[in-house]
Amino acid sequence: MKVPSHDAAARVEPLDVASHRIQLPRRSGHGPLQQVARRLLMALLVMVATVFIVYMDRDEYHDNADESVGFLDCVYYATVTLSTTGYGDIVPYGAGARLLNVLLITPLRVLFLIILVGTTLEVLTERTREEWRLTRWRSTLRDHTVVVGFGTKGRSAVQTLTAKGLRKEHVVVVDPSQKVVDAANAEGFVGVIGDATRSDVLLRAEAHRARKIIIATQRDDTAVLVTLTARQLNRGAKIVAAVREEENAPLLRQSGADAVITSSSAAGRLLGLSVVSPSSVTVMEDLIQQGSGLDVIERPVVKSEVGRSVRDLDDLVVSVLRGHRLMGYDDPKASPLESTDRIIAIVRAKPTGQPGNAERPPE
Repeated sequence: MKVPSHDAAARVEPLDVASHRIQLPRRSGHGPLQQVARRLLMALLVMVATVFIVYMDRDEYHDNADESVGFLDCVYYATVTLSTTGYGDIVPYGAGARLLNVLLITPLRVLFLIILVGTTLEVLTERTREEWRLTRWRSTLRDHTVVVGFGTKGRSAVQTLTAKGLRKEHVVVVDPSQKVVDAANAEGFVGVIGDATRSDVLLRAEAHRARKIIIATQRDDTAVLVTLTARQLNRGAKIVAAVREEENAPLLRQSGADAVITSSSAAGRLLGLSVVSPSSVTVMEDLIQQGSGLDVIERPVVKSEVGRSVRDLDDLVVSVLRGHRLMGYDDPKASPLESTDRIIAIVRAKPTGQPGNAERPPE
């Protein structure tokens, strides 16, 4: 697999605002185009009502052209009246027609103008509001999580993080597809539309200030390029990447990934295990599925557990993390536990909405 050089992958290219932009989740249920369409429909209804009123009372109107007022003349009169043009070629001369103009046509004219002016103000206000939200978002975003690719892998990763306590406001999704970013917005996440192999796109996602970067692209070569670019922008972030083929995992690590998950080999091992031990696969699926059955957590050692053996704890301890060293539960050096240790354990998953055993991740 041929990969461009590190510097070439990380160079900042000119910004293309049309194709690379930040898209914040919408707070209202209607977009700007829907709001404009709704207001135009209201304006059309006002004009139809005006035409109906004038047509029902057309005998008391005078047309300077042919002295008779037909349906088309009523439409013409309603149009020039509501728009305050008022050519004066068709005028109400009867007392009833003039009274209806005062009581009905004039209020409808005012309402028509309010709708049109209100539409313009709404669009301008919405644009100003979005710019203010974007500026505020940029100024407050720190130590967030950037997710590159919001397909099956990326979405599942985000669901796991949010279930563990990460707020949606601290997740930024990067994907080249407009539909995918729209789906991320619908779930409450900020989206950046663009190619994450470009530095300018990752800069829009504030990747240089992120704490974690998850790379879940569809292609392994794309994952390598994104990893190179992300590591160039952010030396201290924890980068986790997914690849399809196991032979590409070492290349991801050399590119700067802290952890690499191989999807094809993992699926293959589960397939083989399902033949030998179907019950074991059931347990593995239970661990993988979020929010049901068993769950894997990482948490600090509490004060009452210091000095105890890993086998004496209530939780089923799998490993102990001491400094940068990860020890298995059967490692003699793992016990007794120290106050600075962290343990990886298997616990019963808590129902959604209830406090779990997992430590809330820093935000």
